[in-house]
Amino acid sequence: MKKRWTDFLYLVTILFFALGFFNILFAWLGFLCMIIPFALLLKNRKKTWCQGYCPRASLFNFLFKGRSLTGKAVPRWLTQGKFKLIFLFYFCINLTVLILSTIMVFKGKNSGMERIRFMMIFQLPWKIPQLIKIEGISRWAVHLSYRIYSMMFTTTTIGLILGFLFKPRTWCTICPVNTISDVILYKRRVS
Repeated sequence: MKKRWTDFLYLVTILFFALGFFNILFAWLGFLCMIIPFALLLKNRKKTWCQGYCPRASLFNFLFKGRSLTGKAVPRWLTQGKFKLIFLFYFCINLTVLILSTIMVFKGKNSGMERIRFMMIFQLPWKIPQLIKIEGISRWAVHLSYRIYSMMFTTTTIGLILGFLFKPRTWCTICPVNTISDVILYKRRVS
């Protein structure tokens, strides 16, 4: 079977995390993964991003297609009802903390974050190297970069665990972008 360029989108995810080692400011590219899906949704009126362009979904397919631990169907409790809403709620809280903490750093009321955190709470015990030093960058910009990187790291790690345990794209069933997209599409059908 001939490979398409979309079969290599997993490299974007790897590149995103690698660029953070060069300079954390590259983490701002993570905003593209939050904006492009909704731009495509509004343009195409379907989940174009989720169905064909998501770099993380591509990574999970690349790593786990035919290799997941159980290969079992995703448990219903994980994909329906409360759990999807809990994860959406976590995502909204994470974005709120990201915005408010960045404002606090901008105002000089907080020194800012310079380490990656898992699930917003657990600080990783190591610092990632910054191979390219950029002088004169505001603390709030660095703080925001670590927040974005941490959010992407957390969701990718959870996705990797779920893909390993169940099916490659299990993460996609609870991904906040997918959940919000479903709500938008449902409202458009109902209206």
